[in-house]
Amino acid sequence: MSKDKFQAPDYYLLDELLTEEHKLIRDSAREWVKREVSPIIEEACQKAEFPKHLLKGLASVGAFGPYIPVEYGGGGLDQISYGLIMQELERGDSGIRSTASVQSSLVMYPIYTYGSEEQRMKYLPKLATGEWMGCFGLTEPDHGSDPGGMTTNIKKQGDHYVLNGAKMWISNSPFADIAVVWAKDEEGIIRGLVVERGMKGFTTPETHNKWSLRASSTGELVFDNVIIPAENIFPNVKGLKGPLGCLNSARYGIAWGAIGAAMDCYDSALRYSKERIQFGRPIAGFQLTQKKLAEMITEITKAQLMVWRLGVLKNENRATPAQISMAKRNSVNTALQIAREARQIHGGMGITGEYPIMRHMMNLESVITYEGTHDIHLLITGMDITGENAFS
Repeated sequence: MSKDKFQAPDYYLLDELLTEEHKLIRDSAREWVKREVSPIIEEACQKAEFPKHLLKGLASVGAFGPYIPVEYGGGGLDQISYGLIMQELERGDSGIRSTASVQSSLVMYPIYTYGSEEQRMKYLPKLATGEWMGCFGLTEPDHGSDPGGMTTNIKKQGDHYVLNGAKMWISNSPFADIAVVWAKDEEGIIRGLVVERGMKGFTTPETHNKWSLRASSTGELVFDNVIIPAENIFPNVKGLKGPLGCLNSARYGIAWGAIGAAMDCYDSALRYSKERIQFGRPIAGFQLTQKKLAEMITEITKAQLMVWRLGVLKNENRATPAQISMAKRNSVNTALQIAREARQIHGGMGITGEYPIMRHMMNLESVITYEGTHDIHLLITGMDITGENAFS
């Protein structure tokens, strides 16, 4: 097992924009990834197994609900801290970051933001420690980019509701203790609710044969006349703004996270180019290799500046959904292009598990689609700048 030699690129000295607390949080996550994730992640991906033993470690580095207030078990940190943790986790693997993103932004965030005080106290402390894990049910077999067309539904019967429907492409679902689910009520209004494992008629079949996010656990959520207590319905939100608010938080984390994958690919390519000898000298000395590396570090630096500024705006509650969409699309597309160029620098070795390149590349093919596809985010930006809705 080769040692994790990762050195983070910081071409524009962005560390000077971070507080000492930011750097301490980031470095703690970075060292944890080097110690716990890097040694086992290639084997986990090859076997298509989620390394569940990492859950407690993720909780220990504050990856579960870092911005949730301390009184509910969260870290009480700011949004830049959250972004830095996601960056370091995705440097390790997109699947590991996905697990933390779902727990934080798609489960804990809606419970805290839309839930009752009783729901917050019941669920958040256990989610923060990893004692309970959650998942998020929005995407359906026939409704992905158009979540408003969902058919999953709840109907009131006496003092409870009855839930029917199905969700798919759900990270964490095979082992989740709870699911935050979005369904239409009898008036066609989207409502959020918490479904608990063990409720009769609730199953979570696992999705197999993935070529991407192989170290992440993916599955479905199936609801067959599941009885939902009225107290499990979110009281403080109605409509599509509920799930979209969650997605904004998740997309923000991805904008930071994907840069971590890009940094890892660049770092590996730079190191390999200095070690690989061809025609009597390191390939780092050839113009086309330098072109690739120079373009990589340029794009990483641009993305770093974008997400840092976005983090500042988010801390000030001024970041718009369209700004978050732009950053998510840019970071993931940048990372995917860097992974492909890094693979070329590694030559044939780039497709092996000895280097992280192909794993990152395959993972990023999922990241560029989930939480809003590349094209959908382009249209969000287009609508924002023109005022014209191209979705309908």
